Amino acid sequence: MARGDSGKWVARAAATGGGRSYRGQMPLKWYGSLALIVLIGIVSIVYSRYEAQHPVTGPQPTVGQHWYAAFAVDVCGNVQPDLPVNSNSASNPGIHTDGDGVIRIEPTRAADAGNNATLSRFVTDYPKFKLTSTSLTIPGETAHRNGEKCPGQTPDAGKSGHVLIKVWPSSQAPGVNNPTTTTDPTSVKLADGQLITVGFVPTGGSLPKPAPAAIAAMLQASSQAGTTTTVPTLSTTTVPTLSTTTTPQTTSTTKAK
Repeated sequence: MARGDSGKWVARAAATGGGRSYRGQMPLKWYGSLALIVLIGIVSIVYSRYEAQHPVTGPQPTVGQHWYAAFAVDVCGNVQPDLPVNSNSASNPGIHTDGDGVIRIEPTRAADAGNNATLSRFVTDYPKFKLTSTSLTIPGETAHRNGEKCPGQTPDAGKSGHVLIKVWPSSQAPGVNNPTTTTDPTSVKLADGQLITVGFVPTGGSLPKPAPAAIAAMLQASSQAGTTTTVPTLSTTTVPTLSTTTTPQTTSTTKAK
């Protein structure tokens, strides 16, 4: 409130002697200021609550997070053995496997985090494993290219095959009942609890989910990751209590006169 206005109000009150004519006037500026303060306070509280409930975060997984996805490879109806542990594990690839049918999404650098955490990135980090929309090469084997015949001694032998990728969002219903298919490994964004099967199959062929053992290993790894972080407990300091001393009461005896 301006000092000039305050002076005028004081002078007016003095002139009227604090009579009814002055007391009947409503201090609109004071009430307006009070209402504005209350409104700003309410808006601040609402905005702070919204920010707390809607934190701004970048794309996941972030560096330091641990995600797990079950994984399998199928060639013309034959499910292949689990890929062995990464031979380049010493270089600590952020997306790798330990040979148990589980893709471990554990970014240690930005190149493996966020939107970079794709199936294609896992393949790139795995030596001699190649996967594109037109070919599949398992380490130690020959490439399977779109249009080529399925090899002998397979359930689909002699049929023309092509690359196919099937993804289940979750190992639990309802995600397990809503898989998606694609031929592009770069479009498969890795997620926690995912099931992924890569295959070379004939047109119209289907791909099975990863083996139950791989799914169990994924769930176990996820469970262990959720319990490995220990929150340190705060040590408590005991405040000594002050002992109270009771002062004995003295009684006075009044002699009768």
